[in-house]
Amino acid sequence: MTPSRDPIRVFVHLSHGVDAEVWRAGWADGSLIGVNEPSPYGYDRAEALGCSVTYSVPARENAVSRLIRLGVRAITGFDLVHAWRNRRGIREAEVVWTHTESQGLAVAALLVFRRRPRRPALLLQNVWLIDRWARYPPPHRWLFSRLLRTADVLTFHSVQNRETAERLLSPARCELVRFGIRIDEMTPPVQRHGGARMSVLSLGNDEHRDWATAVRAIELIPSADLTVLSQSFPAALARSRSVTVHRARSNDELAALFAAADLVMIALSPNQHASGLTVLQEAVIQGVPVVVTATGGLTDYFDETMVTFVPPGNAEAMAEGLRNVVADGDRSHAMATRAQSRMSPDQISSVAFVRSHVDLSRELLGRVA
Repeated sequence: MTPSRDPIRVFVHLSHGVDAEVWRAGWADGSLIGVNEPSPYGYDRAEALGCSVTYSVPARENAVSRLIRLGVRAITGFDLVHAWRNRRGIREAEVVWTHTESQGLAVAALLVFRRRPRRPALLLQNVWLIDRWARYPPPHRWLFSRLLRTADVLTFHSVQNRETAERLLSPARCELVRFGIRIDEMTPPVQRHGGARMSVLSLGNDEHRDWATAVRAIELIPSADLTVLSQSFPAALARSRSVTVHRARSNDELAALFAAADLVMIALSPNQHASGLTVLQEAVIQGVPVVVTATGGLTDYFDETMVTFVPPGNAEAMAEGLRNVVADGDRSHAMATRAQSRMSPDQISSVAFVRSHVDLSRELLGRVA
């Protein structure tokens, strides 16, 4: 490797619906709900590590141009038009980072006839690809496998995802990069000694949320109330008298819901991509005990001394986990404290997440700080 003082030129290709400038404005005025970064997913943190970062820009579309883009996406399985519109930024970069497989496949397709060093290094992140692999039509699987093998590195948030990808996409280089969120402000765990009723909070929109099991678990505990924050929660389940579907309109309101909860429940169906990971980390940052389904590789982020894990699809086990958390406030407080200690700049955080991208990029480019 050769030392260089010039910043690495990074182009971050995000989905068409993510505009970095709009993101920054939403973070600044508090309208971006959740534990977020001033920049999309914290990628701006790479600038402190010797990179210059630019982002894809979504084009303004009319009905016709939108129809064309979505039509091409339906045919190919990825957003090729969005990548084509950002081709100049992609080609002028030294390394391209993508956030999901739709963007990664599109960038790989755009550069398919170019080889290093005539093209940037490709660090392509994959989230849902492996879980959806069997559902893709055979022509898409054929195309995806060939495009992804042109990447320099394929990254995954879950050990399970990475191991399956190594079999499906061999000889592509597959690496685990643990996803993390902002840890700049944490709420210390407090001693929670349950009152007359158990207050449970559950949130998230991922396709692998198991809302049916969550509601069944709550109904097994007559003294429990469930507050749900989700756009995907089935309307039929909302009829349960123990369930309130809520919408947080500000981060202050979201923080108040965390503070009022005895615990957070994350019920999941089997998956390989660490579904529920962001909500799990948000709960840990807020100092709230968590009961979560043991699936998707979450145990590679937190162990059983930090959060309560239960088997998939088992409402009785979920209900028992909820009862145990509330019944032993001292133990739950200790677990929440240990979980917070796991979130640090060197372990799980947006800092560690971005640093992994920078370290891999330096390796690919033969650069040292």
